[in-house]
Amino acid sequence: MVRSIIRYLAHSPTDAHPEGHALKDHLENVSQLSAQFCEEFGATQDGYICGLYHDIGKYSDAFQRRLEGSKEQVDHSTAGALLLFEKRNVPASMCIAGHHSGLADCGTRNDLSDTYMSRINRALKGELEDYSAWKKEFSEAPPVGGVNRPGLANYFYTKMLFSSLTDADWLDTEAYYNNHVVSVKNPDISILLENLKEFISPWWDAKSDINLRRCRILQSAIQHGDDAPGLFSMTVPTGGGKTVSSMAFALHHAVRYNKKRIIYVIPYCSILEQTQGVFESIFGKENIITHYGGAEYTHLEGEQSSPAFSAENWEAPIILTTAVQFFESLYSSKPGKNRKLHNIVDSILVFDEAQMLPIPFLKPCLAGICQLVDNYGCSAVLCTATQPALEPLISEFLPGHPIRELCPEPGKMYQDFRRVSYVDDGELSDGELVKQLQSRKQVLCVVNSRRQAQRLYHFMEAEEGTFHLSTMLIPRDRKRILKEIRQRLRDGETCRVISTSLIEAGVDVDFPEVFRALAGLDSIIQAGGRCNREGSRPSEQSIVHIFRTEAAAPKMLEQNISAASRILKRFEYIDAPEAVQEYFQFLLYTLKSKAYLDEKDILTDAEKLRFRTVSDHFRLIDGVDFTVYIPIDEGLALVRQLEENGPSRYLLRQLNQYGVGVYRQLFEQLCYKGSVLKISDNAGILLDLELYSPATGLPFEVSEQNRAIFI
Repeated sequence: MVRSIIRYLAHSPTDAHPEGHALKDHLENVSQLSAQFCEEFGATQDGYICGLYHDIGKYSDAFQRRLEGSKEQVDHSTAGALLLFEKRNVPASMCIAGHHSGLADCGTRNDLSDTYMSRINRALKGELEDYSAWKKEFSEAPPVGGVNRPGLANYFYTKMLFSSLTDADWLDTEAYYNNHVVSVKNPDISILLENLKEFISPWWDAKSDINLRRCRILQSAIQHGDDAPGLFSMTVPTGGGKTVSSMAFALHHAVRYNKKRIIYVIPYCSILEQTQGVFESIFGKENIITHYGGAEYTHLEGEQSSPAFSAENWEAPIILTTAVQFFESLYSSKPGKNRKLHNIVDSILVFDEAQMLPIPFLKPCLAGICQLVDNYGCSAVLCTATQPALEPLISEFLPGHPIRELCPEPGKMYQDFRRVSYVDDGELSDGELVKQLQSRKQVLCVVNSRRQAQRLYHFMEAEEGTFHLSTMLIPRDRKRILKEIRQRLRDGETCRVISTSLIEAGVDVDFPEVFRALAGLDSIIQAGGRCNREGSRPSEQSIVHIFRTEAAAPKMLEQNISAASRILKRFEYIDAPEAVQEYFQFLLYTLKSKAYLDEKDILTDAEKLRFRTVSDHFRLIDGVDFTVYIPIDEGLALVRQLEENGPSRYLLRQLNQYGVGVYRQLFEQLCYKGSVLKISDNAGILLDLELYSPATGLPFEVSEQNRAIFI
């Protein structure tokens, strides 16, 4: 029996709204917003009905009592899901069922496990609270639509619909709790294009050969901005200015075809930080969102606070994010990860250092890119100095859409930009390597693990001008260290840097000599791009030393090293286009079986709508999805704001500068020892600041006495 409630609420009263958040208002607001988001990909009706029906379970007496303080657990999400299931709109039904807990695996008709169908089956047995009062406030229900799509297209359509519903729901709820009006921004890309034109205008008066070549690449990128939307490559040699050239293409293309935003996807935080600085100087901080990762919050059904609304939604005209953040969001089932996806629609996607897409997930990554190009109005640029041989895979997912090259004559450009010589030094013990580095005044050494980088640094840290770089440092400290490195290189002072691979792809430094532990050929060539970057020295005097370490290389690099060793034996110039082509052909289509390119069988599970299974298995960097915030300097004030006011999107963006990504084991060890205060399932605040070093960052493990262990 429905009790006589004068006003049904979606959320509890607040100081600003003592009358509470009217449920009818919330449903209508969310339906309008969700429809607006879905209009971008031709799903206006599905977006509208998702918003209108997502919370109709809140019309139950039990849920209204919960808002009054009752502790009873109430399932309010399955009611709308059941209604749309009965109308055969499964994508919309799945989105409503998961709008708090996340998208579940579809399951089977008789399923009673933790799946979408198990919830529907229980609802069909009458296990839901009576929510029929919704019909009193909505006398005329809209049509419920629904279109079946084949295979992988159905998976991505459901994800986009889910994203639109989640963002609309959270925006309206956030506006209620924070007492403001929802404002959906419509970026004006044309203004940003004018900013770029002003920035590059002095470049056209180039004098040196290398700058003339860079201008030729830039001009070609601008001209191709008029090309029809689709899939592009930009094969620019290291030092060729691809960051600005790729952005020039993206902005011209966006203005020409009325695209909404530019999403720049970068493999490493260090490159992201450098690129952020370049773009902020051109376009202003207010036009850029930089999204590394960080805390995730779960918004519980019936919860009276709003911690979930801190999840990023990518509303700015320029987004800088990591490959991990981008692709794991494409395949995540979590609401917070999905919130931003609908803002990818009608965007220009630039994948910097595209050769670094992880091979075990290469097919799902490319399938995702192709879906965005084919069905969601995106153009994508695969941007790299060492273009992988991806055409066979692209043709599988996007037949009839060849990759178009933006750089003029890539083969000739390689010859023009050749600035180093590669030498194979064989095996070097740590002791021998340290002696070699100590004998150079300015040198960069890149190794394959963070642990080895810290160990080598500790052998040399007492010597002036020695630096360490890895992702165990907070972004602010990496920026500070890189600034000092660049200044010492310019001034001719002693500068010896020991780094993980984060420095080798796109970081603008110029060393006279580089040592690179044997790795994949693309990594070796990228490290070579940090040597003689401006071409001020003869290539014969600018040596990139390739060496083997005394410790075994990480297992994940074994086949890349095997393929690179083959090229070292077969080619005099290992950075020549034909050598790079053979390397990738051998690695992807000979050493690797076809199944290995989708090692976790992501695409099969996606086609079967196993959202949670896909989410659990799609981990580009397995385990590094925990963040420790370091409360030093401005970070201390930000952490205090977090503790006092709770999370917000804007606060977490600032806190990114003070976060370190760590493995689960270290995170749990630090929490167990009381060194970290846990603030969400995957994030915490470092309490024992002695564990963090501004030179090396966090350690890999902690002793019983809470002392850092580096070796």
